[in-house]
Amino acid sequence: MNLSTTYNRMKNPIRLALTTLLIVVPLTSTAQIGKYRNTFSIGANAGAALSSVGFDPSVSQGQHVGLTGGLSWRYTSEKYFSTICSIAGEVNFAAIGWKEDIRDANDNPVVNTNGSVEKYSRTLNYIQIPVFAHLAWGRENNGFNFFIQAGPQIGILLSESTDRNYDSPNLDAQSGRSNTTVEQESMKVENKFDYGIAAGAGLEYANSHIGRWMLEARYYYGLGNIYGSSKRDYFSKSNIGNIVIKATWLVDLSK
Repeated sequence: MNLSTTYNRMKNPIRLALTTLLIVVPLTSTAQIGKYRNTFSIGANAGAALSSVGFDPSVSQGQHVGLTGGLSWRYTSEKYFSTICSIAGEVNFAAIGWKEDIRDANDNPVVNTNGSVEKYSRTLNYIQIPVFAHLAWGRENNGFNFFIQAGPQIGILLSESTDRNYDSPNLDAQSGRSNTTVEQESMKVENKFDYGIAAGAGLEYANSHIGRWMLEARYYYGLGNIYGSSKRDYFSKSNIGNIVIKATWLVDLSK
């Protein structure tokens, strides 16, 4: 993959990250204007991840559904006019990957020579560490607020597993797959380190007796590839993308 293609693929996520920094840096660098805060919170999160892999050549896919959860923390530094400014992070376990949508030329499920409707999915178990600029508007304590957050995320692959019900795919011209890209089915992940940009939005309810509860929808765009992407490799692109719906609970340790 040439430098121009790489640049074009990375341009929009990098623009998102730069925009986030341009918003957050002026806020955090003018603490004398805002109202100082010193609230450190820790807790836990859990949810579901709907993921896929952006292959090129393309692979027909549905959504791979897996669980994610781990530890959360947040440090609130100030309230700038009506904006509550924080930095937040997580250390999560996430079961992500891809699930193939195997169809023939007539958009019907493909039946293998063993008599089964072909099914294939790959689960990739990661430790993921995102760090966010977190901005919120509304009630800081004892009420609701709306928040957005964005920042970088890294991931380390722990293990992978495959769920398939055939030995060889049906590639027959009449009854077989319309999408004949199958190399990924026998390839182990080559790059165990993943990185990208994550951004989300949600609602938080804070109560002095039960802590802080958040419900969030988040999108992650991987900037790395799980397979090699040089000219001699089969795939020029194989980046992870996922949508995460999760709940988080935090308790304040200091104010």
